[in-house]
Amino acid sequence: MQRATAEKKDLLNLSETIEYFNLSQRKFHSLIREKTVHDFIVFYGSRRLIIRTAFEKYILKHPELRRCR
Repeated sequence: MQRATAEKKDLLNLSETIEYFNLSQRKFHSLIREKTVHDFIVFYGSRRLIIRTAFEKYILKHPELRRCR
């Protein structure tokens, strides 16, 4: 049985999010560490997971998180 790809998942871990959205690791991790509450972050125990659809909306408004090409 194959693992689901990031496009098919509703929740992504941090490394999957960085890879899927082509994000700058430094900028993304500093965003996650902020004390600001973001609607795309959920906790599973102590693990942070990203709601893919909510983060897609966020990244459209904040393209500066993407890696320079």
